[in-house]
Amino acid sequence: MSDKNIESRVESIILDEITKLGYELYDVEYLKEGRDFFLRVYINSENGIGIRDCEKVSNVIDPLIDEQDFIKEQYFLEVSSIGLEQNLRKEKHYISAINKKIEVKLYKKINDTKLLTGILKEYNDKKIKLEIEERTIDIDAGEIASAKVVYDW
Repeated sequence: MSDKNIESRVESIILDEITKLGYELYDVEYLKEGRDFFLRVYINSENGIGIRDCEKVSNVIDPLIDEQDFIKEQYFLEVSSIGLEQNLRKEKHYISAINKKIEVKLYKKINDTKLLTGILKEYNDKKIKLEIEERTIDIDAGEIASAKVVYDW
């Protein structure tokens, strides 16, 4: 089963329970780092997310995922807040980030760089419009390796 299929299946299993607890399910990631596999569940709430929130969600979803027994590798379950600089992976993430400052990493260079930072002005599944110093750049969605909201410290 591919990582994307695992993420989708986990999301479908846990979404209702997380919503019942009063949280928003922001994202699910399944990835390998070094020798270990991680299943990361990102949650959000209007009131913010603390360690007790993460613990509460983890205690509810862990047995639901284990019961299905479809992840063959041993993995670590992590429940976390989305943080200030949340990753943009899905359509809903990009839409919520319109008019916010984002950082985009590209697979290949545009204007001699693979890293662009600007204001996200528009999104659709084929491209984004990024405003950088009063000029707008169109970036094909397929060129984006990763993107995240940037918080000015």
